[in-house]
Amino acid sequence: MTVNDAPARADLAATDDIGWAVRLLAATPTHEHRDPEVLRRWARAADAFGSALAPVECRARIVERDGGLELGLLARYTSRPPTVELYTDTIDLAERVVDARGWRDWYPPGSVRAAALAHEAVHVHLHHGPAKAALKRALGHSALRLGRLRVPGHVAGAEEVAAHAYARTVCGLGRSPLLLTAALAAEAEGTVTPPPARDARREN
Repeated sequence: MTVNDAPARADLAATDDIGWAVRLLAATPTHEHRDPEVLRRWARAADAFGSALAPVECRARIVERDGGLELGLLARYTSRPPTVELYTDTIDLAERVVDARGWRDWYPPGSVRAAALAHEAVHVHLHHGPAKAALKRALGHSALRLGRLRVPGHVAGAEEVAAHAYARTVCGLGRSPLLLTAALAAEAEGTVTPPPARDARREN
Protein backbone atom coordinates (compact mmCIF):
# COMPACT_ATOMS: atom_id res chain seq x y z
CA MET A 1 0.00 0.00 0.00
CA THR A 2 1.28 3.49 -0.83
CA VAL A 3 0.52 6.86 0.68
CA ASN A 4 -1.40 7.71 -2.50
CA ASP A 5 -4.01 4.99 -1.89
CA ALA A 6 -6.98 7.15 -0.82
CA PRO A 7 -9.37 4.31 0.22
CA ALA A 8 -6.63 2.75 2.35
CA ARG A 9 -5.96 6.13 3.99
CA ALA A 10 -9.61 6.44 4.94
CA ASP A 11 -9.67 2.91 6.37
CA LEU A 12 -6.66 3.59 8.60
CA ALA A 13 -8.14 6.73 10.13
CA ALA A 14 -11.57 5.12 10.52
CA THR A 15 -10.22 2.85 13.26
CA ASP A 16 -10.15 4.82 16.52
CA ASP A 17 -7.28 4.85 19.01
CA ILE A 18 -8.76 2.10 21.18
CA GLY A 19 -9.30 0.00 18.06
CA TRP A 20 -5.60 0.28 17.17
CA ALA A 21 -4.68 -0.53 20.76
CA VAL A 22 -6.81 -3.68 20.57
CA ARG A 23 -5.08 -4.64 17.30
CA LEU A 24 -1.67 -4.15 18.90
CA LEU A 25 -2.61 -6.41 21.81
CA ALA A 26 -4.15 -9.02 19.51
CA ALA A 27 -0.93 -9.11 17.45
CA THR A 28 1.23 -9.56 20.56
CA PRO A 29 2.41 -13.10 21.41
CA THR A 30 0.35 -14.77 24.19
CA HIS A 31 -2.83 -12.96 23.10
CA GLU A 32 -3.56 -14.83 19.87
CA HIS A 33 -6.68 -16.54 21.26
CA ARG A 34 -7.82 -13.97 23.81
CA ASP A 35 -11.45 -12.90 23.93
CA PRO A 36 -11.70 -9.63 21.95
CA GLU A 37 -13.71 -8.08 24.77
CA VAL A 38 -10.92 -8.86 27.24
CA LEU A 39 -8.42 -7.21 24.89
CA ARG A 40 -10.69 -4.18 24.55
CA ARG A 41 -11.00 -3.88 28.33
CA TRP A 42 -7.23 -4.03 28.73
CA ALA A 43 -6.75 -1.54 25.89
CA ARG A 44 -9.10 0.95 27.50
CA ALA A 45 -7.47 0.53 30.91
CA ALA A 46 -3.94 0.96 29.54
CA ASP A 47 -5.00 3.96 27.44
CA ALA A 48 -6.62 5.60 30.47
CA PHE A 49 -3.57 4.88 32.61
CA GLY A 50 -1.18 6.45 30.10
CA SER A 51 -3.44 9.46 29.52
CA ALA A 52 -3.59 10.17 33.26
CA LEU A 53 0.16 9.99 33.92
CA ALA A 54 1.75 13.20 35.15
CA PRO A 55 4.48 14.60 32.86
CA VAL A 56 7.55 12.37 32.98
CA GLU A 57 11.06 13.71 32.54
CA CYS A 58 13.28 11.47 30.44
CA ARG A 59 16.26 10.69 32.66
CA ALA A 60 18.02 8.47 30.14
CA ARG A 61 20.73 9.58 27.75
CA ILE A 62 19.25 10.57 24.35
CA VAL A 63 21.01 9.52 21.15
CA GLU A 64 19.90 10.30 17.58
CA ARG A 65 20.95 7.99 14.77
CA ASP A 66 19.91 6.45 11.45
CA GLY A 67 19.00 2.81 10.92
CA GLY A 68 15.47 2.83 12.27
CA LEU A 69 13.88 1.89 8.95
CA GLU A 70 15.82 -1.39 8.87
CA LEU A 71 14.83 -2.13 12.46
CA GLY A 72 11.24 -0.97 12.05
CA LEU A 73 11.60 1.47 14.95
CA LEU A 74 10.98 5.16 15.58
CA ALA A 75 12.76 4.97 18.92
CA ARG A 76 14.03 2.45 21.45
CA TYR A 77 14.88 2.41 25.14
CA THR A 78 17.77 0.27 26.34
CA SER A 79 18.44 0.01 30.06
CA ARG A 80 22.19 -0.74 30.29
CA PRO A 81 23.12 2.07 30.34
CA PRO A 82 19.73 3.87 30.28
CA THR A 83 19.56 5.25 26.74
CA VAL A 84 16.80 6.42 24.42
CA GLU A 85 17.68 6.04 20.75
CA LEU A 86 15.73 8.25 18.33
CA TYR A 87 15.93 7.06 14.72
CA THR A 88 16.00 10.13 12.51
CA ASP A 89 15.37 8.29 9.23
CA THR A 90 12.10 6.79 10.52
CA ILE A 91 11.06 10.08 12.11
CA ASP A 92 11.64 11.86 8.78
CA LEU A 93 9.58 9.23 6.94
CA ALA A 94 6.79 9.56 9.53
CA GLU A 95 6.65 13.33 8.96
CA ARG A 96 6.36 12.74 5.21
CA VAL A 97 3.60 10.17 5.76
CA VAL A 98 1.70 12.67 7.92
CA ASP A 99 1.81 15.22 5.09
CA ALA A 100 0.92 12.70 2.40
CA ARG A 101 -2.07 11.39 4.33
CA GLY A 102 -3.37 14.81 5.29
CA TRP A 103 -2.94 14.23 9.03
CA ARG A 104 -1.04 17.41 9.85
CA ASP A 105 -3.86 18.71 12.07
CA TRP A 106 -3.40 15.63 14.26
CA TYR A 107 0.41 15.62 14.20
CA PRO A 108 1.85 19.18 14.07
CA PRO A 109 5.37 19.71 12.66
CA GLY A 110 7.99 18.28 14.98
CA SER A 111 5.46 16.29 16.99
CA VAL A 112 6.67 12.90 15.75
CA ARG A 113 10.04 13.34 17.43
CA ALA A 114 8.43 14.79 20.56
CA ALA A 115 5.96 11.91 20.75
CA ALA A 116 8.69 9.30 20.24
CA LEU A 117 10.71 10.81 23.07
CA ALA A 118 7.66 11.03 25.34
CA HIS A 119 6.79 7.42 24.55
CA GLU A 120 10.23 6.17 25.50
CA ALA A 121 10.30 8.39 28.62
CA VAL A 122 7.34 6.36 29.89
CA HIS A 123 9.24 3.12 29.30
CA VAL A 124 12.09 4.55 31.37
CA HIS A 125 9.58 5.59 34.04
CA LEU A 126 7.92 2.18 34.16
CA HIS A 127 11.23 0.34 34.15
CA HIS A 128 12.68 2.14 37.16
CA GLY A 129 9.74 3.00 39.42
CA PRO A 130 6.53 1.76 41.04
CA ALA A 131 4.38 2.78 38.09
CA LYS A 132 4.68 -0.67 36.47
CA ALA A 133 2.88 -2.24 39.44
CA ALA A 134 0.25 0.51 39.26
CA LEU A 135 -0.35 -0.32 35.58
CA LYS A 136 -0.82 -3.99 36.45
CA ARG A 137 -3.39 -3.07 39.08
CA ALA A 138 -5.20 -0.79 36.64
CA LEU A 139 -5.48 -3.61 34.10
CA GLY A 140 -7.18 -5.90 36.61
CA HIS A 141 -5.62 -9.07 35.24
CA SER A 142 -4.82 -11.73 37.83
CA ALA A 143 -1.84 -14.04 37.43
CA LEU A 144 -2.81 -15.99 40.54
CA ARG A 145 -5.73 -16.20 42.95
CA LEU A 146 -5.53 -17.93 46.34
CA GLY A 147 -8.72 -17.32 48.23
CA ARG A 148 -8.93 -13.57 48.73
CA LEU A 149 -5.33 -13.08 47.65
CA ARG A 150 -4.90 -11.83 44.09
CA VAL A 151 -1.56 -11.37 42.34
CA PRO A 152 -1.77 -8.82 39.48
CA GLY A 153 -0.55 -10.29 36.21
CA HIS A 154 1.52 -8.91 33.36
CA VAL A 155 -0.35 -8.07 30.15
CA ALA A 156 2.04 -8.12 27.20
CA GLY A 157 1.67 -5.00 25.09
CA ALA A 158 -0.19 -2.95 27.72
CA GLU A 159 2.87 -0.83 28.44
CA GLU A 160 3.05 0.06 24.74
CA VAL A 161 -0.58 1.15 24.73
CA ALA A 162 -0.04 3.24 27.85
CA ALA A 163 3.08 4.87 26.40
CA HIS A 164 1.25 5.79 23.18
CA ALA A 165 -1.65 7.27 25.17
CA TYR A 166 0.77 9.29 27.29
CA ALA A 167 2.55 10.63 24.19
CA ARG A 168 -0.78 11.59 22.61
CA THR A 169 -1.79 13.47 25.75
CA VAL A 170 1.40 15.34 26.67
CA CYS A 171 2.17 16.27 23.06
CA GLY A 172 -1.38 17.44 22.38
CA LEU A 173 -1.88 15.15 19.40
CA GLY A 174 -5.24 14.71 17.72
CA ARG A 175 -4.73 10.96 17.42
CA SER A 176 -2.55 8.37 19.11
CA PRO A 177 0.88 7.69 17.61
CA LEU A 178 -0.50 4.16 17.16
CA LEU A 179 -2.30 5.37 14.03
CA LEU A 180 0.96 6.72 12.63
CA THR A 181 2.73 3.48 13.57
CA ALA A 182 0.10 1.57 11.63
CA ALA A 183 0.62 3.84 8.62
CA LEU A 184 4.39 3.26 8.74
CA ALA A 185 3.83 -0.49 8.99
CA ALA A 186 1.49 -0.29 6.01
CA GLU A 187 4.13 1.55 4.01
CA ALA A 188 6.79 -1.01 4.83
CA GLU A 189 4.76 -4.20 4.73
CA GLY A 190 1.61 -3.53 2.76
CA THR A 191 -0.57 -4.18 5.82
CA VAL A 192 -2.69 -2.13 8.19
CA THR A 193 -1.96 -4.28 11.25
CA PRO A 194 0.45 -2.63 13.71
CA PRO A 195 3.47 -4.70 14.67
CA PRO A 196 3.12 -6.55 17.98
CA ALA A 197 4.65 -5.03 21.06
CA ARG A 198 8.19 -6.33 21.44
CA ASP A 199 9.59 -6.53 24.94
CA ALA A 200 13.01 -7.13 23.31
CA ARG A 201 13.01 -3.53 22.06
CA ARG A 202 14.09 -2.53 25.58
CA GLU A 203 17.28 -4.48 25.95
CA ASN A 204 18.33 -5.31 29.51
